[in-house]
Amino acid sequence: MIKGLHHNAYRCRDSGKTREFYEDFLGLRLAGVLEINETMTGRETKVLHTFFEMGDGSYLAFFEAPDRPFEFKDQHDYDLHIALEVDGGTLQGMFERGKAQGVETRGISDHGFVESIYFRDPNGYVIELTAKTDAHDDMMDPEKTHPRRILDRWQAAKTA
Repeated sequence: MIKGLHHNAYRCRDSGKTREFYEDFLGLRLAGVLEINETMTGRETKVLHTFFEMGDGSYLAFFEAPDRPFEFKDQHDYDLHIALEVDGGTLQGMFERGKAQGVETRGISDHGFVESIYFRDPNGYVIELTAKTDAHDDMMDPEKTHPRRILDRWQAAKTA
C-alpha cells in the first residue's frame, strides 16, 4: 500500500539559489543533502541532491547536475507546477511578501475548492501556494462529484 509522498525531485540550475528560494523565502527547512560522485554503474559524476522538508514530513528535492544536459525554461502552469498547501492567513501573507520582495507573484485566484497564489522559482518552475476553501471537501468527494464519469466522457469525446 502506498503510504504517501516521500519526495518529488526536480532539476535545479544552482543549489544555492534554489535553497534561498525554498528555505529563505518559502520557509522549507533544508533537511538533507547528498553529494553523488559516482553513478550506480560506476561512472564518475558530480551531482548534488537537496531535500526541503514540508510540514507533513514529505520533501521537495532537487538535483544540480552540471554535467548532464537539461533544458531549463519557464514552465506554464498547465505543463508543470508544484502546489503546496497553506492556510488562508499564510496565503495572504506570502502574497504580500512575494510582491514586497520582487518575486514574480500572481493571484489570489479563487478556484472554488482552493484559493491560490503563484510564484516562479529560480529554475523556472511555477510554485502554487493553495489554501482550502469551505467547499474543498465536497468538491473533492468522488461520491458527490463523480470524477470517473467526467473522465470517461472526456475520453469518449476525444475519440468521437
